[in-house]
Amino acid sequence: MPELPEVEVTRRGIAPHLVGRRIDSVAVREPRLRWPVAAAVSRLAGRMVRAVNRRGKYLLLDCGDGHLIVHLGMSGSLRLVDAGTPPGRHDHVDFSLGARLLRLRDPRRFGAVLWTTAPPEEHPLIRHLGVEPLSRDFDAARLHALSRGRRTSIKQLLMDARLVVGVGNIYASESLFLSGISPRRRAGTLTAARCGLLVRSVKDVLRAAIRAGGSTLRDFVGGDGASGYFQAQHLVYGRAGEPCRRCGAHIRRLVQGQRATFYCAKCQR
Repeated sequence: MPELPEVEVTRRGIAPHLVGRRIDSVAVREPRLRWPVAAAVSRLAGRMVRAVNRRGKYLLLDCGDGHLIVHLGMSGSLRLVDAGTPPGRHDHVDFSLGARLLRLRDPRRFGAVLWTTAPPEEHPLIRHLGVEPLSRDFDAARLHALSRGRRTSIKQLLMDARLVVGVGNIYASESLFLSGISPRRRAGTLTAARCGLLVRSVKDVLRAAIRAGGSTLRDFVGGDGASGYFQAQHLVYGRAGEPCRRCGAHIRRLVQGQRATFYCAKCQR
């Protein structure tokens, strides 16, 4: 699933080609995504894109009198292609921008293309989202406060979008390894100092992933169609049974909240 780095890579890739441009037309070939593509989307023709923002894993296209909300689901991508490029089987929505098209590809159809005239932060899908992990608001004090009294594991806390938004499974495992914290540790037992270490690790991992174009494990590509390569830098994720790059012990795998977790039992406490 595209996580925060992949969505941010997409935002940065498409924004220079959208901001200040008018949408000439919209073609919806398959409206049956996670939620039906709103009929209002087809009426975007003639609107100018003022900004392309991100909230968690949602892309927000500011069109002045409303926002287009796009979620890439489990396997989706937004890419720029030349006008006239024939659509593939899973290419469901095109936004025409003159000589280019912004094309949504979503093989599993778990993504979303929605329109709202209300402030996007008030939308039901967005208003309950937690703190952005790359923002100044996400610091040691904030994480320490969020973790107080919680018996859930710190891995599951990091992946709770109501508390911290967009970190996702890959980057939670990587951040916990970098900070030397066991994914099994109860969130409420972390000291303020260890919360500070984990915050720095989360930010470092996410920024490194963005610089690398995200992680491409199956379907993800950026706006230019290029795959990310952060998976080549994974220290623990997907490396069960392989030697830890710090101590040589075997990387272990466990399941938490129905998601695979990878860690080194020797390096992480």
